[in-house]
Amino acid sequence: MKKGLVIIGAGGHGKVAADVGKAMNHWEKIFFVDDDQSIRECSGFKVIGGSNAIDDYLSDFDFFVAIGSNVIRERIQSKLEHQGASVISLIHPQAVIGSNVTIERGTVIMAGVVINNSSSIGKGCIVNTASSIDHDNVIEEYTHLSPGVHLAGTVKIGKGAWLGIGCVVSNNINICSGSKIGAGAVVLRDINESGTYVGVPAKRLQTDS
Repeated sequence: MKKGLVIIGAGGHGKVAADVGKAMNHWEKIFFVDDDQSIRECSGFKVIGGSNAIDDYLSDFDFFVAIGSNVIRERIQSKLEHQGASVISLIHPQAVIGSNVTIERGTVIMAGVVINNSSSIGKGCIVNTASSIDHDNVIEEYTHLSPGVHLAGTVKIGKGAWLGIGCVVSNNINICSGSKIGAGAVVLRDINESGTYVGVPAKRLQTDS
């Protein structure tokens, strides 16, 4: 850990990420970077400039990308990694992390999350408030689990998937990369074709055909 943390993205997700960083109590200073010049502060933390300011902080600060879009988050984090930046994960102290769990860098674990034994979370993921991930899950990189998502045991979620608020995935299910699962949906069968899935049980929207 370095002396300060720079959070990229001063929006709603950034506010929550800053709260997680503050709760971790690892950094003397927390700053934001955002290309919207009208934003001077976010959640009480100073915005130090746009993306052009990043180079000035590469040596002494850790970085976290707080962008909700999976695609944009991957692009920015990949660029930071190429620049040699220290990209860190944020894990709220009130999250419960089981044994043999791996969490890659650039991932945020929000308050109230439970991740059980032998699950792995790829880099750049969002595991949002009060979500639960049971044993032996594999969450691939740049996936977003919205608040209140619940995954049973031995679930695999492909890269860049987005699971809407309150959706539920039964055990031994695979969801392919790039899929979108609507709010409150219940996934009972493997999803092998990317698209948007809604309902109970979850079915693919015809407009995605």
